[in-house]
Amino acid sequence: MLGLDSAGKTTVLYPKGISCHFWDVGGQEKLRPLWKSYSRCTDGIIYVVDSVDSDRLEEAKTELHKVTKFAENQGTPLLVIANKQDLPKSLAVAEIERQLALQELSPSTPYHIQPACAIIGEGLTEGMDKLYEMILKRRKTLKQKKKQR
Repeated sequence: MLGLDSAGKTTVLYPKGISCHFWDVGGQEKLRPLWKSYSRCTDGIIYVVDSVDSDRLEEAKTELHKVTKFAENQGTPLLVIANKQDLPKSLAVAEIERQLALQELSPSTPYHIQPACAIIGEGLTEGMDKLYEMILKRRKTLKQKKKQR
């Protein structure tokens, strides 16, 4: 789980009923070089953005695109959680998707953007369900490719 500092990553982990192993990696600028080590060889990446902090979306975009361009992350399913959707000045999901330039990601990288309010858990189950579906689809595809060799 990655995202800039104060995006709400840790809050996303609070809801009960999710059984996964997560690396909640800090979002401060000095910790971001570590993201490569924690994101490689994972089944999926969760990237949390603050829907209200429009001033930092360009920075969030830059960091997200760096992570998804690592060779080890090519094709890794991506769940973008548009957090803090309950707040008055939150950007619409379509606008966040546009500003993060998700359509510019590699065609091999499946993604889903999920509106959420992590503090009450709204949208998190739906997002995790979608990530799980993408992970299963990728595993099936990789398994079929192995068989063809």
